[in-house]
Amino acid sequence: MPTYQLILEYDGTEFHGWQQQADTRTVAGVVADSLRRLTGEDVAMTAAGRTDAGAHAHGQVVGVSLQRGWDPAALRAALNASLPPDVAVVDALLRENGFHARRDALDRTYRYLIVSRGERAPVLRRHAWIVRGALHVRAMRTAARHLIGTHDFAAFGSATHRGGSTVRTVHEIGIDHNVFASTEDGPAFDTYAVSVRADAFLRGMMRAFAGALVRVGQGRAAPSWLAEILAGSERSPSLTPAPAHGLHQWSVRYGPYTLRRAAT
Repeated sequence: MPTYQLILEYDGTEFHGWQQQADTRTVAGVVADSLRRLTGEDVAMTAAGRTDAGAHAHGQVVGVSLQRGWDPAALRAALNASLPPDVAVVDALLRENGFHARRDALDRTYRYLIVSRGERAPVLRRHAWIVRGALHVRAMRTAARHLIGTHDFAAFGSATHRGGSTVRTVHEIGIDHNVFASTEDGPAFDTYAVSVRADAFLRGMMRAFAGALVRVGQGRAAPSWLAEILAGSERSPSLTPAPAHGLHQWSVRYGPYTLRRAAT
């Protein structure tokens, strides 16, 4: 059974997250439906991670094994002809047998988008957290340094399964700031992108990071507050997670592989 790696992009606004649920529209559900219509198979899928309801993805990785072999480009085109407009397969690759999108991942990158604007933002509101007032980027970057490294992040999220470890390794955190000046066609606004690369993420971890960093950027907490939160052994009640619609699953990294282990 040939195994394929599908890289998906989707707008999560109209989805109740990734994971399949009965009588609820999810990304995994519509992808499984499209695969079933295309192949006639009930295909088991593995995914690099689960996104929350309303969160978006630019590089979600899915592993599928099919009974019939497909040219990867043809499989991508056929799926895109069947999928709804808020989901697309941006790439398809033939992978080695046994490829597992979650277990084989080396690390993952998420981005959280924040926009500072003094008035309503009808277009941006679906894909970014709209806040009032400029954020103190230097303070946010200082705070973010406390989160880099291998730590027990139980204060920022929960394990993906009962009894699972809450230890994760954050490799790097970046905070990019861009200013868009006022023009005749529109008002001025600032954008902030919080990017985190880690071996894996706890449930709610990235949104908790973003919420805490915005609090620091607004001057409502000192950068050292994140170190105090990190020292806790359970989810901190003082943390307010950022809303899901600003969260963007960005990419997943894998090591080198050999096509078809049976041929080696």
